[in-house]
Amino acid sequence: MMANIQQVAQEAGVSVATVSRVLHGQGSVATKTRIKVEDTIKKLNYQPSMLGRNLRNSESRLLLILIPKISNPFYFDIIKGIENIAISQGYNILLCETDSSPERENIYFDLVRTKMADGIISMDPAVNMEALMELAENHPIVQCSEYAVESDIPYVTIDSEEAAYRAVKHLIKIGNENIAFINSDKRYLYARQRNEGYQRALKEHGLAVKEEYIYHTEHLGFEYGQQAVKSILNLEDRPTAVFAVSDLLAIGALKEIHACGFHVPDDIAVVGFDNIDFSNMTNPALTTIAQPMYKMGTLAVDMLIKKIQGNDVESIILDHELIMRESTSG
Repeated sequence: MMANIQQVAQEAGVSVATVSRVLHGQGSVATKTRIKVEDTIKKLNYQPSMLGRNLRNSESRLLLILIPKISNPFYFDIIKGIENIAISQGYNILLCETDSSPERENIYFDLVRTKMADGIISMDPAVNMEALMELAENHPIVQCSEYAVESDIPYVTIDSEEAAYRAVKHLIKIGNENIAFINSDKRYLYARQRNEGYQRALKEHGLAVKEEYIYHTEHLGFEYGQQAVKSILNLEDRPTAVFAVSDLLAIGALKEIHACGFHVPDDIAVVGFDNIDFSNMTNPALTTIAQPMYKMGTLAVDMLIKKIQGNDVESIILDHELIMRESTSG
């Protein structure tokens, strides 16, 4: 059995209070006694109770990461960044798949309310913002990627409107005037911002915004990209390019375009968004907007830990990059 603090004290011939002072680095213990206690701790392989220490300090050292779907590869590098910084700072993380369910969210919010967790990084675009804002009044919360403009909750993200504008401008620059747009649910901020960027690029170049070219999907998944492109390819005035708000949708679009006997990019060019690992493995490789996912994760958790420590933090908008590959350049 693992030794306890009483056994350490007995073996070292000191009080439990003296062992506790040595463990907490308090300087009121004589050097000879401190060395004796430290040697006894090593000898008995004593491990202090983290739970007990955390309860005394009113902290759990646990951070909650809210994501809608664990299976979405967009979150992989963000989570990696969060985890690496969290562990280096003595925190653990718990991935919380919300499935965009308010009932599930409330279970996770309760973990923070009851001090079973110290704070939350929210990446769920469908999160109940009213409940999150209420929780943020008394508990540390940070938003990552998706955020609410009307809230005072700090966030780290990119300029989605500008990124979409750049993607569509690239398609126009290489000769496309009829550009379809596969978007997500309009209730999500990123979907509205990327729609604004798409429309701004078209209008700036004197091109009409055609409603029949704009397709909204219920979810971000390969199959939804396939469904969208199936409808787009059946249009009488078939577009020569497609811009999708996520790589998952764009990769689904690529697959369906090939299945229908068309060639990318000669018949139809495709641009995605996110630069997930799969985007460089498609045939042809996918032109896309790169988000600095790992950096977003490291900054989000750094901001959250600072908030837990009682410090003020500012929101951060990171740079994005247009990665040009074969799906637009042949």
